[in-house]
Amino acid sequence: MTNPVIQEETTGCGIASVANILGKTYSEMKAIANAMGIHADDQSLWSDTRHVRQMLAWAGIETSPTEIPFASWRELPDLALLSIKHHQENGKDFWHWVVFKRADGQDLVLDSASYLPSNVRTDFNEMKPRWYIEVKGA
Repeated sequence: MTNPVIQEETTGCGIASVANILGKTYSEMKAIANAMGIHADDQSLWSDTRHVRQMLAWAGIETSPTEIPFASWRELPDLALLSIKHHQENGKDFWHWVVFKRADGQDLVLDSASYLPSNVRTDFNEMKPRWYIEVKGA
């Protein structure tokens, strides 16, 4: 069973999602991110894709060069960063990062939000992904 990383800051979903992919703790990933100039309180962490891509690249993990529109859960690659909970503030798009993972024929989502009863999610109809970033070689 997967033990998902829980975000320790309200805006730390990007850091936690990368930690979930790399098998690191939140504090380990936060230290790495901070050393790269990436901080949870920077709104671009959940309104821009460059920071999560940067953290994954640091670990030698390749990502798709663009965001791919979500079509169906079945069409997702075995590992992907998903953007859910899309909303706008002052004309700018924001979202919540989660990790989609297919392992041993089972689909699941690792959601780092601390308020959830379970951070391993299979309630696919409740999540409304807009697009995803494929994660390769992790």
